[in-house]
Amino acid sequence: MPSAAPRSARGRRAINDINMVPFIDVMLVLLIIFMVTAPLISPSVIDVPSVGKASAQPEQVIQVLIDAQEKIELKSTGSTSAQISVNLSSLPQQVMQLQGGNANTPVVISADKGIKYETVVKVMDSLQRAGVQRVGLSVQLQP
Repeated sequence: MPSAAPRSARGRRAINDINMVPFIDVMLVLLIIFMVTAPLISPSVIDVPSVGKASAQPEQVIQVLIDAQEKIELKSTGSTSAQISVNLSSLPQQVMQLQGGNANTPVVISADKGIKYETVVKVMDSLQRAGVQRVGLSVQLQP
């Protein structure tokens, strides 16, 4: 009976490196797929509001003026013109009183650009919680 010859360690060696060819093939296929499909994808359209002039001015507007010291004043234009200094807690009641039961009267917030954004948000929040329907921000158009 022939004896089994011991296998030498030279015949088979463990492979210590990773074969990169399949990885490169997959990456090239993915690159080609992306290059072919990229022109077919239409860019999404975002509907951004624009600032323009209204066709007709409302007859009564209530302005909430916030100055650099975060003092709040109410200014009503229209048939009854008045300017009242108020604090944040009494603001919703004063606005509702100036609206006179007409919830459709617009309220415009005009704030100094140096104040914190948080102050404007607090004013808007207090008006929204009180049920004021039309609250807007006054902007200055740059020429």
